[in-house]
This record gives sequence, C-alpha cells and structure tokens, in this order.
Amino acid sequence: MIVPAIRTENLTRRFGRHLGPLALDRLNLSVPEGAFYGFLGANGAGKSTTINILVGLLEPSAGRAFVLGRDVAVEPLEVKRRIGVVPDGLALFERLTAEEHLRFVGRMYGLPAAETERKMRDLLDAMDLGSHARKLVSGFSHGMRKKLALACALIHNPRLLFLDEPFEGVDAVAARGLRELLGDLVRTGNTTVFLTSHVLEIVERLCTHVGIIAKGRIVTSGRLDELRRNHAGAPHSLESLFVSMVGGDRAAAPRPAWLGA
Repeated sequence: MIVPAIRTENLTRRFGRHLGPLALDRLNLSVPEGAFYGFLGANGAGKSTTINILVGLLEPSAGRAFVLGRDVAVEPLEVKRRIGVVPDGLALFERLTAEEHLRFVGRMYGLPAAETERKMRDLLDAMDLGSHARKLVSGFSHGMRKKLALACALIHNPRLLFLDEPFEGVDAVAARGLRELLGDLVRTGNTTVFLTSHVLEIVERLCTHVGIIAKGRIVTSGRLDELRRNHAGAPHSLESLFVSMVGGDRAAAPRPAWLGA
C-alpha cells in the first residue's frame, strides 16, 4: 500500500469559541509522495492554517492529519524531524550570520558537526550566499533571507518540504535558481514539495499536482495536466481554472467614476 506524503481526514479549524469562524471545513487532502504539489487559494481560503496544522504549529478543532504516514497529533516530533519548512513570515535570528544560522539549525536536527559544515557550504553556494556567509542576517535583503530560510529547511535533507510563498519578494535571477533547485529535488524522487503561491505562472511551470481550496474546503485536486484537460468545462490555463473554481469569474466591482478622470 502506497502511503501519501500528506493525508487529512475531515480537518476542521475554528478560531475563537465553538461558534467562531471556520478556517478549515472538513478538509480532505491527499498529496502523493514525490509530487510537486501546488496548494492554491484566494487570501483567507485556509492555506496557511492548513500548513500550520500539518507542521504541528496549530491544533485542529476536529479531524486528523497524517504526514509521511505519521499522525501529527500523536507523533509531532517525529514529523518535524522529517520535514523542512519555509514559512511566509520568515523567522530568522537577526544577530546571527548565515554560517551561524545554518550551524545552529544543523545542531537542532542532530547532525554531526562535520556533516553540518559540509552541507552548509554546499547550500550557501547553491543559494549564491557564499560571499555573504559571515554577514549578519539583519543586513540581508528580503530575497537573501528567503534563500537562507530555504537553506535552513534543506540542511537535514527532509523528505517533505513545505514552502509558503517562497518566491514573494525574490528577484528574477534568484527565483530562477530556486526553481531549478526545487525542480531537481523532486526529480530525484526523494523529496515531496508542498507549495503555496499566488504566482500561478510559477505553479504551472513547477508543479505536477494541484489542489485548490476555497472557504476551507478542497474544490478540486489532482495531476495538473489532467485537471486542465479533463475537468468539466475547464479552460486550458491554470489561471482560468483557478478563477472558475474560487468564484473569481463574478462581475468585477464597478470602478469609482472619479478614478482616472
């Protein structure tokens, strides 16, 4: 039996008391191992809430979540040992250098010092951060911080990588390098990538599978090529499919008469 990299069963999350708003509404998600999975939705659809539950930062109100075959609620530390995470709000230590940051993360994952040093050099070079290795993170640009956060997420060679808007604020040259690196990771067959992004062009270029969430529920999911080809009435572009699934094809709001006058 093939175990999915990610599986959820009626995953539900309310914020506030029992009658509080639903962020996730009985979400059922299945991500095949080895997939490059694009998790798409409008702002407030539940993408970040889903990731926070899957990585063990948030408890569900109901339902279950399994990551790499392990129940996140039962074995949270075992799950965290096997995953890498690049959150939308980058949590980096401002007063550490890039080298110190990667050494710290390597130690937290229990890597031997020599292995940490070797992987640190490889990752700094891969992220084009070698010349900035001994600079404080506080002096890094947003794009450099993104690349360092990705290096930290990869240093223990995770089987599953969560990326929440990894290309936001990254220049075109850096974005191309990141795309190539992530594509290589998936092509080796050893890593599953779970990506959220509002840049549908990048999703269409990278992802093998897509799931679209609206109002806390999956509205469609599967292989990207099959969704574009077989979905009832589906247009050929991912953008058109996404807009039709989340209800964005409604008539646009009227432009204020004074604007541009």
